[in-house]
Amino acid sequence: MNAMKTATRAASATVAVINPNSSALVTLAIERAVNACGASAQTRFDCVTMVDGPSGVVTQSDADLAATLTARWIADHEQEASAFVIACFSDPGIAASRERTRKPVIGLGEAGMLAALATGHRVGVIAIARAAIARHLRYWRLLELDHRVAGERAIDVTVEQSGDPAVAFQRMREVGAALRDDDRADVLLLGCAGMADLCAPLQEALGIPVVDPCAAAAHLALLRLRMASAAS
Repeated sequence: MNAMKTATRAASATVAVINPNSSALVTLAIERAVNACGASAQTRFDCVTMVDGPSGVVTQSDADLAATLTARWIADHEQEASAFVIACFSDPGIAASRERTRKPVIGLGEAGMLAALATGHRVGVIAIARAAIARHLRYWRLLELDHRVAGERAIDVTVEQSGDPAVAFQRMREVGAALRDDDRADVLLLGCAGMADLCAPLQEALGIPVVDPCAAAAHLALLRLRMASAAS
């Protein structure tokens, strides 16, 4: 009977993946990245866009608005998913969201950094814009991981441009090379969900590991669900 109950839960497991900005284009990039991580008949990813959110989470004001909308969405839809992924590198609303549900709430920034730390010793972060770097650094200090961050450099494009190879890739390559050569990073972490499609070509171009936080968060969400199923 317990095995049957577990199978029933697994068959209906949904991971809600929330893009806190209003860009449907970014949501599509997130959807491609997470579905490549093991979506199946047992577990599916349901990607949603915060249409009332900022166009991109760059400034602190953007992050504050995204945090409110994300935490409210998770509270309103708590019964509709088995786990939640906040698909923004700033993890807006993660603490408030975890207060509102006992289900796993995974943040891209935290999951991506943990995956990078499991891959290398000195993490170089490729940020979307210089305006985001100070906020990221505060977050790394909050997580007590700032001593492992070799540096953070920005490509200074819009969030929607971050996955466009014609606009973003050369800048990502230049910034990644500087993080590798000048800051001595031995692993790179993409600092925006919209960059997911460029992870593999960037790794090939630079010759060091590159971590996509979308994939890291998706794998962690699936792991948390497997652990909960095994415990039950």
